[in-house]
Amino acid sequence: MNYKLILQYDGSRYDGWQRQGNTARTIQGKLEGVLSRLAGEPVEVHGAGRTDAGVHALGQVASVKLPGAMPAAEVMACANRYLPEDIAVVDACEADERFHARLAARGKVYRYRLRLGPVPDVFRRKYQFRLEEPLDLEAMERAAALLTGTHDYRSFCADRRYKKSTVRTVHAIEFHRDGPDLAVTFRGTGFLYHMVRILMGTLLEVGRGERDAESMTAVLAAKDRSAAGATAPAQGLTLVEVLY
Repeated sequence: MNYKLILQYDGSRYDGWQRQGNTARTIQGKLEGVLSRLAGEPVEVHGAGRTDAGVHALGQVASVKLPGAMPAAEVMACANRYLPEDIAVVDACEADERFHARLAARGKVYRYRLRLGPVPDVFRRKYQFRLEEPLDLEAMERAAALLTGTHDYRSFCADRRYKKSTVRTVHAIEFHRDGPDLAVTFRGTGFLYHMVRILMGTLLEVGRGERDAESMTAVLAAKDRSAAGATAPAQGLTLVEVLY
């Protein structure tokens, strides 16, 4: 039976989604360990996105095939009984046998959260990037408008040896300010390695007056990682939703 799982996790103490041979601290590894014990044999979990070390998720999607025909509710209950307290399966359903969480995805929504000003938020400190200096949000919005659309985003890809197409469509980059809290939401068909964090880091340089908003066209045209800004820290980023 093939299952579609929706997960939430606090990525603070993990080395990312993807299972790795040199660490047991991955989301995929923890989930596969629990589901393999349930199945009585090794199973492979496919995630819709390979979130980086320290990145969180509200709506990560995974697919997994298990032997037999266990009800999805039982799979979910078992997973939540044995997973660490910072990982949870929030929904589960039976899926078509051909469903693959990554290959079937048609879009993703990420949100980057910042805390602006001199006063930190103690209870959100693991989920926000704190900046004390003021930001020019109007300039950031102008820059974001130039970065949306269908473009070659090679300048915003951290994998310099990436051989496949780096053309992606970013439908929107939206800003929401609530007092000292700033949320920036990125909606697109898909994102390259570190792409959202590099976009965010570049926008922050615009906001600090280190770059002109209008320079984004040239940054895209350069197709060179060195043309874009720094990679924003991981803890501010959350995978909000995967679209199918």
